[in-house]
Amino acid sequence: MTEALYWDASYAVAKRLMTLYPDVDLETVTLRMIYNWVIALPEFQDDPQLANDELLEAIYQEWYEERNPL
Repeated sequence: MTEALYWDASYAVAKRLMTLYPDVDLETVTLRMIYNWVIALPEFQDDPQLANDELLEAIYQEWYEERNPL
């Protein structure tokens, strides 16, 4: 059983999106795309209306940094 995901778990959400979209070009990903992908996750248990740019940007940042380590 997969653990429930919430907006404040940006790293866990980003890791999940990475498994579902391994070949996505992050240069083309919009915050709207991230929002739609997150709320479509079966494990996502948070209120979609709580999303804001800061939360979505945090997910993007985690994804970007995981894919492009220093």
